[in-house]
Amino acid sequence: MHRALCVLLLLCASCTPLAYCGTSKSAAPRGATSVSNTMPITTSSAVARYSFEKGMAAFLNAHIAEATDNWRSAAKEDPSFALAHAWIAFNTGIPAEENEERTRAKALEANVTPGERLMIRWIVGVKENDFLTGITAMNDMVAMFPKDKRVLYLAGNWLLLQESNEPTVKFMQRVLAMDGNYPSALNDLGYAYSGLGDYDKAIAAMDRYVKALPNDPNPQDSYGEILRQAGRFNASLDHYRAALKIDPKYFTSHGGLGDTYALMGDQLAARLEYARAIEIASGEDDRMTYILQSATTWVREKKYQDADQAFTEAADQAHTNGLHLHEASARRMMAMYQEDDNTALKYLDAAESDLTHQASISLSDREEERARILLCRTMRAYHAKNSDLAQEALRELTKMAANSRSRIIQRSYHAAAGAVELSKGNYVEAAKHLEENPDDPLSLELLARSYDGAGRNQDVQIVKNKLRTFNFPTIEQALIAVSAQDTKSPEKNFIRGSWRPKHGQL
Repeated sequence: MHRALCVLLLLCASCTPLAYCGTSKSAAPRGATSVSNTMPITTSSAVARYSFEKGMAAFLNAHIAEATDNWRSAAKEDPSFALAHAWIAFNTGIPAEENEERTRAKALEANVTPGERLMIRWIVGVKENDFLTGITAMNDMVAMFPKDKRVLYLAGNWLLLQESNEPTVKFMQRVLAMDGNYPSALNDLGYAYSGLGDYDKAIAAMDRYVKALPNDPNPQDSYGEILRQAGRFNASLDHYRAALKIDPKYFTSHGGLGDTYALMGDQLAARLEYARAIEIASGEDDRMTYILQSATTWVREKKYQDADQAFTEAADQAHTNGLHLHEASARRMMAMYQEDDNTALKYLDAAESDLTHQASISLSDREEERARILLCRTMRAYHAKNSDLAQEALRELTKMAANSRSRIIQRSYHAAAGAVELSKGNYVEAAKHLEENPDDPLSLELLARSYDGAGRNQDVQIVKNKLRTFNFPTIEQALIAVSAQDTKSPEKNFIRGSWRPKHGQL
């Protein structure tokens, strides 16, 4: 689960991420020194420095909760440790804590070294939806430390999160040329090859990753995920179980088992594994992730009343725990499978309202979830023949896309615009938009229809093959699978009859 648990920033794919904060000896200001090829850190406390570096090591091995706890310890030991506050803000799933730690990091940035200052400005920029400032700071920071293998790793890791797989391979190969057994690079190399569809190379990288860290559960966990993506479900289950033998409390492997069972069609087994993950997860943010995954299993079984109950309970729990981003996501997901458009639109209104419940939600997170909501609203409003509402939602998405480099916002806009063009019979224009959202099953399904309308029969088959082998357990994939199950009336079953456009109709 390395990709899912790492920092989930969705920016433009031309940029590079933060540099690693390596160890350094204490010196002014407040303990900072400049060490060749390694970013220094500013702290007056040796204990705080140790905790910080321990957190970085945990982060690189995908133990995110452990990493964040170590950074909290560092910040407690030295309250003026700006970089520790920044890393907490970057990785905590708790909005209130993120806001508080981000504010502290900003207040302390004047007292740190230039490299640290760039890192803080990057973190603050992307979290506060100031992508230009954040991206510029990232680029400058990486240029400051071009030979540190950990900097190269994190640059490639960021590109991987943007699904830029070929550049990721190049970054990881550069890291491995310096250290052939660098575990994190082997992990990401496997994911990048998997993203390119080269599963033989992906599995070879996973073999090396397991050998590099034989007593750590994450290599087995990542191996399980790669095998699931390759459609080798039984082998995937074996590796998740191997991870749990190493660490029975490694909750992401229970979640991985749940995801794999869900794709295999065994929803009861999936719910049992999600329940185990929820029970032992390290934080409410992780628990909510698996609660939503569990709720999605009812959609896969076409038991929509059970799904309504599960998603409603999830939204209520998220609200109680102050996780209003998850609350909004739960209501948006409810809207996606509703048969009645007006009911769906009410859920979308509630989801957008949920985003206003907590001022501490970072602006970037808020806007990206809002973009998803606007995409759903555009689709549903057109299908309900409420063209005014649909055009209003699409105009807002267009405005957001013009002012943001967020991948989620850009792709949400293109998906909505493409669906609208398809509904008008503008197949070529529809395809141009939908091609910009290549990893979403719903957009792929619409893209196949656009290609069909444009007479691009070979491309239709390519897209359909991609859909058949899309092994990511998302709500979108679940809805496509539900549609495929109903051979008598697939039109009606596709998101319960609401999103599949024909000529002149959404």
